[in-house]
Amino acid sequence: MTERQPTSLGQVSDFDIRLLRVFKAVVECGGFTAAETALGISRSAISMHMGDLEKRLGLRLCQRGRGGFSLTEEGREVFEAGLTLLTSLETFRTEVNGLHHTLRGELNIGITDNLINKPEMRITRALADLRTEGAGVRINIHMEPSDVIAQGVLDARLHVGVVPQVNLLANLDTQPLYDERSLLYCADTHPLHAVSDASLSAGCLAEYDAVIPGYPLPKAARDAHALLNGTATASDREGAAFLILTGCYLGYLPDHLAEPWVAAGRLKPLAIPSCHYLTSFVVITRRDRRFHRVLEAFLNALGRQLAT
Repeated sequence: MTERQPTSLGQVSDFDIRLLRVFKAVVECGGFTAAETALGISRSAISMHMGDLEKRLGLRLCQRGRGGFSLTEEGREVFEAGLTLLTSLETFRTEVNGLHHTLRGELNIGITDNLINKPEMRITRALADLRTEGAGVRINIHMEPSDVIAQGVLDARLHVGVVPQVNLLANLDTQPLYDERSLLYCADTHPLHAVSDASLSAGCLAEYDAVIPGYPLPKAARDAHALLNGTATASDREGAAFLILTGCYLGYLPDHLAEPWVAAGRLKPLAIPSCHYLTSFVVITRRDRRFHRVLEAFLNALGRQLAT
């Protein structure tokens, strides 16, 4: 009797996996004949597949004949190893399919300061929808100046940003979010607080100190600030609010940010027709961005909020 030569198994192919599935069914059914129904193929086809597997492995896997079906020692070990392989493949298939239904990963979003007071709250609601859709999503919010946010999106440090539509580079995609109205305010201790609306005019503004933003502004905002006597600067809107509340400075604030102080009697908007402007806010992403499931889910959620 010729001794079977050892054979090294190379790369496991799809054909090998099909043969292992046949072998598994034969073992679990207890023989070739019983496996015909489970596999839906003839006994002769099963026998051919088993012969192919034994040749591929260079091992005798089972005894079949008058004595019935039984596994060899090598057959038992191959069966156990095959179970491990097939189970791993099924686990892989299940987990990959699950990725289509389970949202995981991070969203790094940069937001300009003091937008949470906006009554629309579209960003807040979109983030809530994202969290509902993917409990495994980690959201990282960075509150930064608009130019830092824009650079962060370009550098891919941030996936998405919310900034004023001012001086944005062409390689950024923008999606309109909302317009923000800013009014000119004084504090309750400022001399103009007691002046009637009818007596106010743009011509008197140059007599009073005012706070000027230290960040880029749209043209309408620049024109409105040109009427003021800028003797102080602020790097953000909260800084402007600090100085206006001293009673020493006039200054522009978004109406949603000033509203609590107006309601408390601490601030008063000056009813001068030319002293207001709108700032358009947009969502920015890199134009050449790679596909990112979490980012796309957030943008879709935001799109739904904008459509309502």
